[in-house]
Amino acid sequence: MVVYTRSRFEKKIDRTLNDNSIISFCPVIKSLKKWADRNKMIETPLFPSYVFVKVNASEQLKVKQVPGVINFVSHCGAPVILNDLEIERIRSIVDTYSEVELISIQNLNIGNKVKIKDGLLYNYQGVVTQIMGKAILMTIEQLNCVLTVKVNVDQICLNVAS
Repeated sequence: MVVYTRSRFEKKIDRTLNDNSIISFCPVIKSLKKWADRNKMIETPLFPSYVFVKVNASEQLKVKQVPGVINFVSHCGAPVILNDLEIERIRSIVDTYSEVELISIQNLNIGNKVKIKDGLLYNYQGVVTQIMGKAILMTIEQLNCVLTVKVNVDQICLNVAS
């Protein structure tokens, strides 16, 4: 199940749930934060305000009582439930890739410059020419010809500098 949390409470809630023997998962990404006087590696949640939990009906009340938990995420009146395979896929992505970025399909527009971060065309840059659900059509001009490819949104990085 997915729990909606107060802003910036994700890691704290994850620790509290694990301390109370409730299986939870808060995927985090590491990034280098630069201040004027120092650089520091920080961990930020991949999904802001969300923590994944594996609970039965009797443990749901315990989860809701943790400070910072707002409620379980629901869709059409039913709680959102992810299977173990989806959670393991997220865990694998976070463990395998050092540069993971969450891109909302709503933030993607035709004309955006993007870079492929996985698969056969890894590191190729292009321009979004069409958005088709969770896939995009992009044009790659790096090969002295125009190559149009269809890739999934989770395979790209947004706002690539020219």
